[in-house]
Amino acid sequence: MEVYRLTRERYGLTLSGKGAAMKGARWNSAGTEFVYTASNRSLAMAEVAVHFSLASLPDDYHMLTIYIPDGLKIVKLAQEELPENWNAFPHSSSTQKFGDQFALKNKSCVLQVPSAVTFGDYNLLLNPFHSDFAKIKIIDHVKFPFDKRIFKG
Repeated sequence: MEVYRLTRERYGLTLSGKGAAMKGARWNSAGTEFVYTASNRSLAMAEVAVHFSLASLPDDYHMLTIYIPDGLKIVKLAQEELPENWNAFPHSSSTQKFGDQFALKNKSCVLQVPSAVTFGDYNLLLNPFHSDFAKIKIIDHVKFPFDKRIFKG
């Protein structure tokens, strides 16, 4: 399976989870490391674009294509399992508990969660501390210019 990650060049084109651990995010508390990826390129872009305006948009993004071997177990978190406000902005700690527990149990490397930005799409969180993480590889990266029309409003 291929998944995608849009990342700034200055943070390196590597997979570590340290960025998510710095402040926490929707699916992890501060201190819990995850590599956030998306099931398609458009979702990867949307997940980043919701945090910027045209004036503040950095121009150093790269789209990573990441290969997850087919045999790796993927734990799928269904929307029905989530609290009513799971996709609210700003996010609540209720969703962070799901990711924190997944990382703590360390039984799988990949957690599939619904996107709060694009209904019907999924993000895949990669646990860098699971033994299968070494099997996951970046297979491509290209400079990614945002189309300025996205930010017209």
